[in-house]
This record gives sequence, structure tokens and C-alpha cells, in this order.
Amino acid sequence: MRLLLAIAPERFRDEELDTPKRAFEEAGISVDIASTTTGRCTGMLGATAEAVMTFDGVDPDDYAGVVVVGGAGSQDHLWGNKRLSALVRAFFEQGKVVAAICLAPVVLARAGILAGRQATVYRSPAAIREMEKGGANLLEIPVVADMQIVTANGPGAAAQFADTIITKLEC
Repeated sequence: MRLLLAIAPERFRDEELDTPKRAFEEAGISVDIASTTTGRCTGMLGATAEAVMTFDGVDPDDYAGVVVVGGAGSQDHLWGNKRLSALVRAFFEQGKVVAAICLAPVVLARAGILAGRQATVYRSPAAIREMEKGGANLLEIPVVADMQIVTANGPGAAAQFADTIITKLEC
């Protein structure tokens, strides 16, 4: 089983990538990292990650789900990325796990898959506005699972977020 991890090329939130990635690998789930560009991506706290492909190179059929990592860079690089939005819709329409943490659930809202669904997000005014515009029913709890969609509100929820995704994959 393999998951796609989508990150911003800069200013992704380190723990929101590292904690779930480690949990997935410990559970025997392999991961590929994709971004807007290939190569070295830099986190807000200085971590680095290697994007092996761009979103254009992703085939949803190769993955059990997609996990969109948050951080300040997600607002600048992921929220408006049309290819990532199309990928999120494709994963959702195929009944696969679609997950996002921190500011990244806005990607799901903009992809049109949160209308009428429960979700959470890092509570910045811009993120809340976008989530409400996308029709999400916002909850103020760390992790929310609504069918195959999993959202989390920030780095403190990264471990619970990962565990919830793993549980969804096992269903």
C-alpha cells in the first residue's frame, strides 16, 4: 500500500510531514512525496524533504490515498493549485482516503469535496473563510473523520491524524 504526501516547496510544517510519514512507514505503508516542483523542499522549522514528482506526474491509481501537509507554504503554493485540486477530487471520487492538516484542508474545500461534511482546520481567518465558502461544517476539535475524509487542525494533532488515516486505510 502506498500514500501520496503533498507538500509545499517551502514553509511546509515539519511535524505535519515527519510524524505521519514515520507512522505510515512503521505501519508498512510506503509514501511518495510530491510538490509543485521536484527536488528539495524546506519546512518552516528547517527540515527538508525530497519531492520525487510534481503533482502533474501523479496517477491516483498508484495510491490508496492522498495526505496534504499544512504550514504557511500551503496557503501560498497549494490552496490555488489546480492540478492538486483535481487530484484531490479524483482520489475522493474513487473512494480513497483524502486527508489534510493545519491550513491544508482549504485545498479540500476548494476542490469541492467538503460541502456538507464535518472538518477542522487551523483557525486563521482566511482558512475559516475558505472552509465556510466550501460548505464545510467546522468543528473545533483536533481531528475529524467524515467518511474517507480526514482533517486535522495543526502540528499538535499530527500523531492522531496519522493514526486516523491508518485506521481508514485498514477499513
